[in-house]
Amino acid sequence: MTARESGARRNGGDLVVETLGALGATTVFGIPGQHALGLFDALSRSTLRFVSSRVENNSAFAADGFSRATGEVGVLFLSTGPGALTALAGLQEAYATGVPMVVVASQVPLEGLGARRKGMLHQLDDQKASAANVTKSQRLILHASGIPSAIQDAWTEAVSSPAGPVWIEIPQNVLLDPVIVPPVEDALAEAADNPPRTELVKEAVKWLAAAERPAIIAGGGTRRGKAEPQLLSLAEKLRAPVVCTPGGKGAFPWNHELSLQSWIEDRYTTEILEDADVLLVIGSSLGEVTSNYFTMEPRGRIIQIDAEPRVLEANRPALGIRADAGQALAALDTALDAAPAGTPAANWHGVPPEALVKETLARIQARLDSQDLAAERRFMAEIREAVPDDMQTFWDMTIAAYWAWSCWDARGGQFHSAQGAGGLGFGFPGAIGGAVGLAARDRPARVLAVSGDGSAMYSISELATVRQHNLPVTWLIVDDGGYGILREYMVAAFGKATATDLARPDFVRLAESFGVPARRVKPAEVGPALTEALAADGPNVVVVEARLKMFAPTHIQP
Repeated sequence: MTARESGARRNGGDLVVETLGALGATTVFGIPGQHALGLFDALSRSTLRFVSSRVENNSAFAADGFSRATGEVGVLFLSTGPGALTALAGLQEAYATGVPMVVVASQVPLEGLGARRKGMLHQLDDQKASAANVTKSQRLILHASGIPSAIQDAWTEAVSSPAGPVWIEIPQNVLLDPVIVPPVEDALAEAADNPPRTELVKEAVKWLAAAERPAIIAGGGTRRGKAEPQLLSLAEKLRAPVVCTPGGKGAFPWNHELSLQSWIEDRYTTEILEDADVLLVIGSSLGEVTSNYFTMEPRGRIIQIDAEPRVLEANRPALGIRADAGQALAALDTALDAAPAGTPAANWHGVPPEALVKETLARIQARLDSQDLAAERRFMAEIREAVPDDMQTFWDMTIAAYWAWSCWDARGGQFHSAQGAGGLGFGFPGAIGGAVGLAARDRPARVLAVSGDGSAMYSISELATVRQHNLPVTWLIVDDGGYGILREYMVAAFGKATATDLARPDFVRLAESFGVPARRVKPAEVGPALTEALAADGPNVVVVEARLKMFAPTHIQP
């Protein structure tokens, strides 16, 4: 029921929720706040569903997870000052990963703007400036009549590649004061076109058509550009080995004869990428992880496709093509068909690429076999076996996730991790947002979150959220008594670890105190325990006490 139908007085907050609803929003994440009360008063008169987290940063992660799981825009409401600032780390992950979000933050009343220190509650000198590092753009709306157009513009910018969060802030009195602006009836926001330049496509095709040893790196931009079909077609025409980065995981079939899977941190994979005479990089900056920690030294030419112009040639000279990955790969695929040279004859020094891929994967497995990693490999395999093929998973920055970056076959589900910015606390609230979004769209709703005990404490309060909304989230907490990956790093570097061991709660009893079923199991029992938990209704927690080790790094000389 609208404000007009109920006879209620309409305010600036009504214009916000009306515009969001007209744009297709169904769900809002956030936490109420004093300056944002006009937003929440308007929510009571709208059909938008509100999901309240317990910490603003987790609200940002939840809106992020909602968008990743559904492919739609995440919407976040924030209060002024401390509330807005607390969300910034979550927004950094969305910004780094290219997740479309519209963030509506409240502001102090109009008379407090401009860095004058009036002593208003939550007052900042320049709140927009605080968000500038973690959002695509920032807007301050001074008049209620400007709200619909500003939100429509922000939505358009959020979904246009490179996608990302967009920040809007509205002063308290603009949200609360009555308005004469009529109810919003329609709004349209379409992603801006981002095709590749014709001359660059032609040049790239010349290189690819003449290549004997083409190889492909599929980064997160491949998934964001929905370029999976074009990637498969192009790889098969070129007979090019394909490796997916952690962000690109799932962009290429795991068991395809040209798939190097996601062993991007392995030296054997690095050697293939270095030996390629043409390396096609899609939606990746060739950053730290993708370059095996900046040890990769390609000897051939590089074609780099990315929607974000700042990424192009950031780490390596390349033929940079600024474009949406889907549009760029479709253009390359079509142009390659018409290339005078036809399909190139791939030949890796007398070895067919399919044989090279098979041999490389065998060498990677042999390297793992030579290390004492049977428990870790069995642990990850049992999790993979327990998780249904189409289930989406959300991973925190923990040793299990570091393993998953390389070894996890996403199958028909999507793999989501916090490797964009690398902050702790993403897994559980991200899964909350994913479950909310999927359930509203009649898709398989249950999701899995994986955290360590250290990262779990960042979002432990969200047990209240999953219970309040009875969300189908299974939370696997791998408890190793501290920041496990940092412990490994420090021991390897200094022979001892400092400040990595943590006091932690009894996670089972804590979850049960929120009314969330939980159980503690041994590592050997994780498969059956997860199978049971994933078949249950509502939220639940599985705690495993295990000290997992990482495989030996190949970017460090022994």
